[in-house]
Amino acid sequence: MSTIRHFQVTFDCAEPERVARFWCEVLGYTVPSPPEGFATWDDFDRSRAPEEQGGRFACGDPSGVGPRLFFQRVPEGKVVKNRVHLDVRVGTGLVGDERLATLEAERTRLVALGAVHVRTLYADEDNESCIVMQDVEGNEFCLD
Repeated sequence: MSTIRHFQVTFDCAEPERVARFWCEVLGYTVPSPPEGFATWDDFDRSRAPEEQGGRFACGDPSGVGPRLFFQRVPEGKVVKNRVHLDVRVGTGLVGDERLATLEAERTRLVALGAVHVRTLYADEDNESCIVMQDVEGNEFCLD
């Protein structure tokens, strides 16, 4: 029998905390408590070498079920389409107009947080509707 592995999803980005806080809002994730001995994450960050300050941030599912998300600063910007993306499951179990209305409501909420609506893929004979989006740094994801 194979072993189930836990994993985290890592995002390369320019502004780790900004992108992490966006995804906290999208997924209902939370930022963990700062390390022992530090009142805040800002206090912890200031204790690091100047070139490392602001270089990483993380958040997680408060229930412990979903994967941890880790955000790390990289020097290069995003230039091509993601080869892997998240499907944010907001329409599970819904079909037709009810599903599309739920997806569109979430799209509106996320655009207000800085996301970009790329396109809406409408239901056809094989697939239900989904909405392609980009986060605050242009990483693609879908509302599904």
